Amino acid sequence: MTKTLISSEKQEITIGFEHPFCIIGERINPTGRKLLAAEMAEGDYSRVVSDAVAQVEAGATMLDVNAGIPMADEPKILAECIQLVQNTVDVPLAIDSSIVEALEAGLSVYKGKPLVNSVTGEEERLEVVLPLVKKYGAAVVAISNDETGISEDPNVRYDVAKKIVERAEDYGIPREDVVVDPLIMPVGAINLAGRSALDLIRRLRDELKVNTTCGASNISFGLPNRHGMNAAFLSMAVGAGMTSAIMNPLHNEEMSAIMGADVMMGTDPECRRWISKYREPVAAGAEGGRRQTRRRRA
Repeated sequence: MTKTLISSEKQEITIGFEHPFCIIGERINPTGRKLLAAEMAEGDYSRVVSDAVAQVEAGATMLDVNAGIPMADEPKILAECIQLVQNTVDVPLAIDSSIVEALEAGLSVYKGKPLVNSVTGEEERLEVVLPLVKKYGAAVVAISNDETGISEDPNVRYDVAKKIVERAEDYGIPREDVVVDPLIMPVGAINLAGRSALDLIRRLRDELKVNTTCGASNISFGLPNRHGMNAAFLSMAVGAGMTSAIMNPLHNEEMSAIMGADVMMGTDPECRRWISKYREPVAAGAEGGRRQTRRRRA
C-alpha cells in the first residue's frame, strides 16, 4: 500500500493506509486570527511557539505553518516561523502558502522532507510548484480544482486529482509523494456532500492509490455542534480510506473520533494508544485491596 514519508531533522512519520491517521495541526495560520496576524507581522512569534507546543502535546503528528498576512513580507515571515518551529518541536511540517516565493523561502531553510501545501490542477500553478517540490525532494498536497474552479461533481474532482498525480510523475515525483485533497464540501449547503466525499475518498484509495487529506472542518460549515459533525465525518472518512487531515488537535471530540477509528482500522495495536489516553487511573490502595480479598478455591 502507498506510504508517504515526511520528516523533520529529528523525526520521520508515515502517512498510509496501514498506519495511524496523520493529524496535521492547523493552528499556525493567521487567517481569521487578527491578533496572531498582527504579532507575526511585527516579528513576534511567541504565539506561534505556544501554538506549536500545544498542538504537539495534544497529539498532532505534523504541523501546518502558514504566514499569509496581507501587505507583509510573507517569504521572510514563513522562513523565520519554520526555523523557529523546527527548533521548538520535533514533528515534521507542512509548508503552507499560495505564493511561490514564500514556498521556496520555506523550503530553503527546512531540515528534512516537508509536505508542500499545495498545488492545484491549474497549468500555471503546476508549472511553478512541481519543479520546486522536485528540487527540494518534498511531498505535496494536490488540491482537486483547476482553471474551471471547484466542481460539485466528485467525478470531475477525481479527474483533476488524476491529472495532478500524472503531471507530478512527469516531473519525477512519485505518486506516494502526492497527497490528494478531494475538497470536502459543506454538508449543510450540499445535502449529499458527505456521501460524495466518502465515495471519492474510496476511489482515490482504490483506483489512484494515493493518500488523502482535507480541511476537516469544511464539512460542518454553517451547522451547529460543528465538533460533533466533524467527529462523525472523520471517523467515517478514515473507514473510507482517508489517511490525514488538517485540523485543530485541541478539540477533544474530533481527536477521540480519530483515535477510535484507528482502533477499528487496526492501526492501534492492542488498543494501546486508546487505553493509555482513556483508562481511568486506579485509586490509591484499590489494587492492593482487591488482591487481599482473593481466595483460592478448594
